[in-house]
Amino acid sequence: MKFTVSQSSLMRALSVVAKGMGTNSTLPILSGVYIRAEGGQLEFQTNNLTISIRHLIPANVEEPGETVVSGKVLTNIVKNLSDSAVTFEGTPHSVTISCEKSTFRLNALSAADWSAFPELAPDRTIELPSDLLSRMVDKVYRVTSKETTRPILQGILLTVEDNTIRLVATDSFRLAVCDSSVEAAPGEQFRAIVAGSVFHDVLSMPSMTDTISIGTTESQVVFSFGTTTFVTRRIEGSFPDYKTLLPPTCSTAVTIDVAAFAAALKRVSVIAQQNASVRLDIDADGGIVRLSASSPDQGESSETMVCDIEGQSLAIAVNYHYALDCVNAVSGTETMRLELQGSTQPGIFKSNGSINYLYLLMPVRL
Repeated sequence: MKFTVSQSSLMRALSVVAKGMGTNSTLPILSGVYIRAEGGQLEFQTNNLTISIRHLIPANVEEPGETVVSGKVLTNIVKNLSDSAVTFEGTPHSVTISCEKSTFRLNALSAADWSAFPELAPDRTIELPSDLLSRMVDKVYRVTSKETTRPILQGILLTVEDNTIRLVATDSFRLAVCDSSVEAAPGEQFRAIVAGSVFHDVLSMPSMTDTISIGTTESQVVFSFGTTTFVTRRIEGSFPDYKTLLPPTCSTAVTIDVAAFAAALKRVSVIAQQNASVRLDIDADGGIVRLSASSPDQGESSETMVCDIEGQSLAIAVNYHYALDCVNAVSGTETMRLELQGSTQPGIFKSNGSINYLYLLMPVRL
């Protein structure tokens, strides 16, 4: 095997497949990157038993061949090379890498032991604008659960129906829903549950194109864009029926300036380091919302905001970490609406625009 490729192109390819490299695996080959040179192109593959990634780039191939080398070591080498031509020469047991005056020899693993990339025929496929999907995933993926005991809550529910794309995530303490219009074929429907961290990683890849194709099989989800294919396990199970949590009306509605609320929340929560709750006292008659926090060790803090309030006065306490996640998700929006039923009922934040956003937050004890 012998080929030459630019350092920048090689570094970009390694960054694309990096998420598929195993980190703490007892099988050394799972920490490696498979490279095949043939027909004027290089094929890179990684596989950590959870996800498989394949990416193709053009190269000057003098002798075809394949090899597997340590992904971490190769990445560290390439990122420290100058932006020049990099030449690989491989034997069954080693690979020599040269760039200008630098030379490295890496021990290679047997390419024959590498698992073939899964060739899947999805039952259902949909093509979506990647920029829109990325912005929507950014709004909900932090709401997915970190607990491994309930895998379904680690996922994002993706549905496409009636020209509307919708993403839903929950960790049982909060719920995030966002939707937007999308052009789809008449009657086209799509539904899948994808791990939140995986969804975010895919859409953050440097090889992302204007559109992304998402397909599902009985047990896998396949993302395809440009010369990149990303395969991950499909999360099985029934996603919680979140629509039953959304009340049809509210007793109090507050129109909030997003930037002002974010700044006030950050200032008040400085005191709430051990007790992560911030109290919101809503004075409908005075048109004022008072944010406050207290700590037995640190003291107290409070700040008032002038808001447009409809309905009754009431008080509610929320986890400020969760409230900040909501505020960050709607950053760039001028106002949002907070709808409340009572002190012990969930609060619902809403923001409308090209992407409609709803964030339901369970209260904490006052």
